[in-house]
Amino acid sequence: MTEQIFANAKLILANEVIRGSCRIQDGIITDIDSGTSVPVGAMDLEGNYLAPGLVELHTDNLERHLAPRPKVDWPYRAAILAHDRELVGSGITTVFDAIRVGTILSGANNRYGKYARKMADEILAMRETGLLRINHHIHLRAETCSETLIDELAEFSADDRIGIVSMMDHTPGQRQFSDVAKFETYVRGKYSFSAEEFRDHIELKYELQARLGAKHETVTVDAAKRLGATLASHDDTTKEQVAASHGYGVTVAEFPTTAAAANACHAHGIATIMGAPNLIRGGSHSGNVAASELAQLDRLDILSSDYVPSGLLMAAVQLGEIWGDMARGIRTVTAHPAKAVDLVDRGSLAPSQRGDVIRFALLDGMPVLQETWCAGRRVF
Repeated sequence: MTEQIFANAKLILANEVIRGSCRIQDGIITDIDSGTSVPVGAMDLEGNYLAPGLVELHTDNLERHLAPRPKVDWPYRAAILAHDRELVGSGITTVFDAIRVGTILSGANNRYGKYARKMADEILAMRETGLLRINHHIHLRAETCSETLIDELAEFSADDRIGIVSMMDHTPGQRQFSDVAKFETYVRGKYSFSAEEFRDHIELKYELQARLGAKHETVTVDAAKRLGATLASHDDTTKEQVAASHGYGVTVAEFPTTAAAANACHAHGIATIMGAPNLIRGGSHSGNVAASELAQLDRLDILSSDYVPSGLLMAAVQLGEIWGDMARGIRTVTAHPAKAVDLVDRGSLAPSQRGDVIRFALLDGMPVLQETWCAGRRVF
């Protein structure tokens, strides 16, 4: 039997922070005790925080490692390993790697190649080898404004144990990019498009959405059911869009763009995810609703690091400050995301939970990660 005892720590429990100790045996939490004593053989955390390992439901970080610069492709395995190491160094112990399904093959300015099936195969194979330090799951980002979505979704089966399928519509002029000028700034900056290339690009997107958008939404909903995955919406803007999402069976809303949409999600019992960078930066880079506004309205349930892994813990602590409740802030990156995807064995410091825990200190209010354990094994 392997055993770790973490003592003299500020334990971030489900509803409170206490000074105490946590015992892990064979990768499972067995005891939580209060007090400042340090038993023989225990690790003295010297008053640092001990929290559950973070659970990340939506991150584009893997794609950043796949294409570190425009027109530069990186080997899949190298990208996965780099991604894994970056997450563990950010306190994330469970991740749902977001992989795009749905490719645009037409048009001279196409920048989207097909990669989902091959990438999923690599992640699943590396997961079996034990080379990855944290727990990886698959999140399929279904681009409804694409040409190949139906064929790409058909390549996946229930054997792949897909955790999340999200419906994404990045047609300019609505949802995330309701301001086409901001969309132009984003796309031309990312892909170095000329003004003419940008116009061709959005005209193609408009045509695809008109021709295939509705069909692709239906196929995505059916795929989530077939795969046994949690269905998520993306960038809902109006209460009508939220009502449609609810009708599809959506239980998680990623990055609603308005307070009205977040209110509608709350009314329908849909958990709302907001981006950590939005909270830390003080607003959305797309000009949408600020995460801090939703936090004040009690309409923020889960945080995602989105494109900055280290931001997840930072934002959770910041939420704790906004709410005056550290435990509540940490729940948005632990218990709440775990519950949203039916992972009942993690997300809390409590007996019978996995020994996924992190140690961090605060430096002028900013969390500084010290160590990470996954199933009782020190991985950082």
